[in-house]
Amino acid sequence: MKLATIVSGNTTVAARVDDDSVVELDAIDLGALLQRPDWRTAAASSGGRAHEPDQIRFAPLVVAPGKILCVGLNYLDHIHETKLEKPAFPALFTKFAATLSGANDDIPLPSCSDMVDWEAELAFVVGRRARHVSEEDAMDHIAGFTVINDVSVRDWQRRTSQWDQGKNFESTTPFGPVLVTPEACGDAADLRIACSVDDVVVQDSRTSQLLFTPAFLLSYVSTFTTLEPGDVIATGTPGGVGGSMTPPVFLRAGQVVETTVEGVGTCRNLCVADL
Repeated sequence: MKLATIVSGNTTVAARVDDDSVVELDAIDLGALLQRPDWRTAAASSGGRAHEPDQIRFAPLVVAPGKILCVGLNYLDHIHETKLEKPAFPALFTKFAATLSGANDDIPLPSCSDMVDWEAELAFVVGRRARHVSEEDAMDHIAGFTVINDVSVRDWQRRTSQWDQGKNFESTTPFGPVLVTPEACGDAADLRIACSVDDVVVQDSRTSQLLFTPAFLLSYVSTFTTLEPGDVIATGTPGGVGGSMTPPVFLRAGQVVETTVEGVGTCRNLCVADL
């Protein structure tokens, strides 16, 4: 099953994405739908108004997650290109909800930096409250998987040892377009993940390269905080980021970035100059 949050007039609504239509559901967004214990049954029901797939605009998959946790240095090929040590534990940082944007929205490039980088990532959304969950039981708490582009402002990220300031420029994180339930994508265990800039492939890896799996991450995080339905964990980016190229390459206004996870979806975004 594929679910989404779409723009409907001046608001948003949760939706089920079928092969030939997008059907509105009885919730203001996917996060609200996931608050219901029977969300799977509700999502599979007939629903309300239907739209042609090419006539809708995707909002951020979850509009206002209570928590957005991201993992750094979690692909073996990315660890190799950064020449850093393999971490013994997940390197976690946070994002704010204001950072998120729709899967096809523009990416504003801040005028305070010329070092804006791409980061294709697999993310998952929590579907059931999780606290002290074992790795073996973790998949029961994952509603599904999606795509996120953790666009990073590298010079701001590197100002201190804490990365958050380079990861939280507003509206710079495309998120979606859909949530794919685990059984529909093989638990995302071995999917191609890729990023292209103006049709040139810059990242090309597989989710099997993850050092810490989604199940491990949910279990690990649930040890120190309660994860609620609608919370988001972005699992990290593979090798091929612009900042690790020789010479480094960064995004420019007018370029189009596409981030794809096989069988899950694609974010396609135009880079534009911002204040």
